[in-house]
Amino acid sequence: MTTTTVVHLLRHGEVYNPDRVLYGRLPDFHLSDRGQQMAELAAEWFEGHDVAALFSSPLDRTQETAMPLQKRLDLPVVLDDRLIEAANRFQGMSLSARSARDPRVLSRLYNPFLPSWGEPYTRIVDRMVHAVKDARRAARGREAVCVSHQLPIWMARRAAEQRRLWHRPDRRECNLASVTSLTFVDERLTGVSYAEPAAELYTDSMGVPGA
Repeated sequence: MTTTTVVHLLRHGEVYNPDRVLYGRLPDFHLSDRGQQMAELAAEWFEGHDVAALFSSPLDRTQETAMPLQKRLDLPVVLDDRLIEAANRFQGMSLSARSARDPRVLSRLYNPFLPSWGEPYTRIVDRMVHAVKDARRAARGREAVCVSHQLPIWMARRAAEQRRLWHRPDRRECNLASVTSLTFVDERLTGVSYAEPAAELYTDSMGVPGA
């Protein structure tokens, strides 16, 4: 008899970031009011799902996104460092169009395939794959939710779909509070799907640094 398990990768909601800092792994970057609404909509989306395990990156914005879901499910939130945002050497900077002429930025842009400015894509995939496997085991025959960040989720998806890892960041299909779902039959990945529970709250200026 086969067993079907689904691991959902939930991206956090909008962050309060008026200075448009590339916040990366910095502490004390919290959800905005709209981000909290996004988290509530994401929690509503999981209504009726048989979720047995809930995991989160340790950063503030992901834990805050997990809270409405934790209340609905009455499950503990297990913090997993493997779900954390990708490391980035531009962390803490306020990037703009003028940044492209900044020597500190230019010196890091020599290899977009690695990428040279941050954590290697292969390393992100490795930690996300192991986190997903553990989530799948924890929720065997049911569903698990892992709250993470745009780039780690996108890397997990591209690896699952056997696509090359380097890509154009502006073409990632991983919006705020979106859900990327990986379906497994026993240990075999059989499907990838995508949903945007908070789409009604999106605006044209939703490009928030930090992911």
